[in-house]
Amino acid sequence: MLTLTQLEIFSRVAELQGFTLAAVRLGISQSGVSHAMKALEQELGVELVRRHQSQVELTDIGLRLLQRAQGILGLAETMRQEAADARGMKQGSLRIGSFGPTSSMRLLPRILGEYRELYPGIEVHIDEGPDRQVVQWLMDRRIDIGFVVLPEDRFDTYSLVEDQMIALLPRAHALAGQSAVSLRDLCAGPFILSEAGSAELVSRLFMSARLQPNIRYRSSQLISTLETVARGDGVTILAELALPSPSPHGEGYLRKPLAPCVRRSVGLAVLDDRQSSPATVAFVKLARRLKDTGVLDRA
Repeated sequence: MLTLTQLEIFSRVAELQGFTLAAVRLGISQSGVSHAMKALEQELGVELVRRHQSQVELTDIGLRLLQRAQGILGLAETMRQEAADARGMKQGSLRIGSFGPTSSMRLLPRILGEYRELYPGIEVHIDEGPDRQVVQWLMDRRIDIGFVVLPEDRFDTYSLVEDQMIALLPRAHALAGQSAVSLRDLCAGPFILSEAGSAELVSRLFMSARLQPNIRYRSSQLISTLETVARGDGVTILAELALPSPSPHGEGYLRKPLAPCVRRSVGLAVLDDRQSSPATVAFVKLARRLKDTGVLDRA
């Protein structure tokens, strides 16, 4: 007979790619993890994982059944939280996906600070990654809610803030004297594609314009992107809210608006709001209230 414990162990083994790490995360013995996995495979009659030295790899059927397992675990957590909600939401958990400085440094701290005051019994887990990774986590049910670049038609979404995409140029760049730059202007020299956030939006901009930037660098960290531009090694496009506040002593790069202007909207997304847990619903309601009162605009 299948149990939620077996499915939780299976999910952790798949996430951490190992029995030992899963045992540590779950606070049980490695033999307990091995026994649960063996019992689950016997119950289903299929091999879910293959061992490769210290790591494990999901089989094809294991990959398919993992999505089912995560869906069942998500529904079970929703049931627990609905029961907790009836008791005043004194306990539960919330898994959040966040990308780049816009959400991780500006939006999330404001929302989370008040959320923890209102619901101290809710255990919050935060995963950070590129924007496209957050989308995948949502689809895989690894997280309950994620910050995403809108529009995102695969999910139920809630807009929070809007800004614009801007170009960053070295101070001595040939375009330094222009008040604004075009996408075509940015194709002339080396381009830095920052994957810290909004990489998909930047790629779509060039594709829609049928232009191909000369991508010389791919950077996963904002600070390394800014330093590469400041050294004069390339140009890039970033969201305005992702950038640090302008330094009063000047910066090693120039900020230029795009022509025509490109707006960006950032919001929250859930896989299906009809199945969202009370903890998730409460987070969305709080975020929308903070938006309506202008708190997030000042983040």
